[in-house]
Amino acid sequence: MEMNTKARFARHHAVVTGGGRGIGAAIAEALAHLGASVSLIGRNAEVLQVTATRIIKEHGVKVATASADVADEAAVRKALVTVTGVLGAPTILVNNAGVAMSAPFLKTDAVFWRKVLDVDLMGAVYCTQAVLPAMVESKWGRIINIASTAGVKGSAYITTYCAAKHGMIGLTRALAIETARTGVTVNAVCPGYTDTDMTAQSIANIVKKTGRSREEAIASLVAQNPQGRLIQPAEVADAVAWLCGDNAKSVTGQSVIIAGGEIAP
Repeated sequence: MEMNTKARFARHHAVVTGGGRGIGAAIAEALAHLGASVSLIGRNAEVLQVTATRIIKEHGVKVATASADVADEAAVRKALVTVTGVLGAPTILVNNAGVAMSAPFLKTDAVFWRKVLDVDLMGAVYCTQAVLPAMVESKWGRIINIASTAGVKGSAYITTYCAAKHGMIGLTRALAIETARTGVTVNAVCPGYTDTDMTAQSIANIVKKTGRSREEAIASLVAQNPQGRLIQPAEVADAVAWLCGDNAKSVTGQSVIIAGGEIAP
């Protein structure tokens, strides 16, 4: 069965934004394990190359990298032209790149809002607009937006992040309907707090602002998860891998929540 899966995925080229570390790297490795060629897009070329080298060594697939800030539409299009030239038109796009910034609503300004919205929402728009025409033409594609539990509920002090992630869920639902008869599916994966550098930064911010210990800060985050733990990046990656498979072709417009029961249906 694994050989058949690898044979099917060998024809796919998956682009993962923010693919150098954390959830993005885990997703890239999961898709490479299935046999897909993978392109990593992110701002830090050195980090991308380290991850690419590891994936090539461990999984034996072709890997391309391209540096770009997803908030820059021209840079996104240039990066996608680059990786397409190496590995062909992408058949899978994982919009994973994101930033998380916290502040009381009345202390946020237009610059703050634009930074978060440009990366967390418009980055997905730019990437999707660039790859979707080829997917529609080939009558097969998978677009997966890495959102958050913040995309399906509100939380204090992350109003901007919640707005961006709610926007990503709206993008997912609307585009899924628009592409329903094209062979392209569009879904979102919504993790709770995950064991990544981004969460480590959130923990550091809590320690700095509240004077709590690191352990107390972690406990305050995992308290939102009924299982009382941080999500592991591999758990998110497995959900993405399933959504990319042929048996998920009827799953579109959905938000898959990975949060230990934090969000009730």
